[in-house]
Amino acid sequence: MFFTCGPNEAMVVSGFCRSPPVMVAGGRVFVLPCIQQIQRISLNTLTLNVKSEKVYTRHGVPISVTGIAQVKIQGQNKEMLAAACQMFLGKTEAEIAHIALETLEGHQRAIMAHMTVEEIYKDRQKFSEQVFKVASSDLVNMGISVVSYTLKDIHDDQDYLHSLGKARTAQVQKDARIGEAEAKRDAGIREAKAKQEKVSAQYLSEIEMAKAQRDYELKKAAYDIEVNTRRAQADLAYQLQVAKTKQQIEEQRVQVQVVERAQQVAVQEQEIARREKELEARVRKPAEAERYKLEHLAAAEKSQLIMQAEAEAESVRMRGEAEAFAIGARARAEAEQMAKKAEAFQLYQEAAQLDMLLEKLPQVAEEISGPLTSANKITLVSSGSGAMGAAKVTGEVMDILSHLPESMERLTGVSISQVNHKPLRTA
Repeated sequence: MFFTCGPNEAMVVSGFCRSPPVMVAGGRVFVLPCIQQIQRISLNTLTLNVKSEKVYTRHGVPISVTGIAQVKIQGQNKEMLAAACQMFLGKTEAEIAHIALETLEGHQRAIMAHMTVEEIYKDRQKFSEQVFKVASSDLVNMGISVVSYTLKDIHDDQDYLHSLGKARTAQVQKDARIGEAEAKRDAGIREAKAKQEKVSAQYLSEIEMAKAQRDYELKKAAYDIEVNTRRAQADLAYQLQVAKTKQQIEEQRVQVQVVERAQQVAVQEQEIARREKELEARVRKPAEAERYKLEHLAAAEKSQLIMQAEAEAESVRMRGEAEAFAIGARARAEAEQMAKKAEAFQLYQEAAQLDMLLEKLPQVAEEISGPLTSANKITLVSSGSGAMGAAKVTGEVMDILSHLPESMERLTGVSISQVNHKPLRTA
């Protein structure tokens, strides 16, 4: 006899008693036989890592598969619990897991052998369902139920799966390119149709818009004519009224200007009268007094100037008469002197001429030597013979003076050397 003591453990009691005692606890009735031995079995869920290394598939390709299985002993089913007790009573949880793992791996290898690599790789759900189904039917007889089974990994050492993936990838890429090209083609066709429909619709819309615009322009033109006519009438009326108003304003402004002008004239007249009186008081009377004063002063100054002029004229006249008398006396003296000289010239003739020449010679010599006295620098060029320096200058001057009698003779016709050797002749 056995019974469950908890959700994760089953306790089995074995022994015999003719009248077993009865115990009631917590609403439950326990029949206790004569206890000889008590054994426990785990009801925990076990996770198994099912590995099948290098199993040959139906086409002879070795692959390795790893699956994950969840198993447990069903404590709610008395038949399965009894079968589990018969199979695993006295075994540990690890031993129970090992037995279940070996069973699952065997079924997993068997199913792998009956399927191709492509079937396992492409349809993992089918492979998992077959392993789950076959293993469950076998393990249930041991009191173990398979909670779940999942294919975790598939791999091989021959790169078969990799090559299969390449081929599939190439096929997928090919299909993708074809699908893309077809999609682009269909899209281009649809786009062209859409554009055509759009252009047609646009043209129809533009035609309708043009018709509507035409109708609008016609109506607007008619309305504009009426509006412009009314506006022109209103503008003319407004301008007429403005002109009338301006005319009235101008008339009033002219009237105001006339009044202002009249007032200004009156003010100016008053100002002129005031200024005339002020001029009379400030300018005219003082001016007349000053004029009277200046007239008398001018008359007195005029009389003084006339008297001064008459005095100066008398003085000038007397001075002129004195100077005339002096000039006449001097002229008469010079005339008498010249007459006497003439008589002397007639008496002495050549001697008088010689006396005049000798009297003028110093003046001629002074005129000849004058340029030398005003010269700042004299440069003498000598041929190497004769006097040098200042003696040369003196010699040159003397040489010039030695030729003076000849020059006088050519100018006057009188020879000084001949006069010196001739006896004086008297008249």
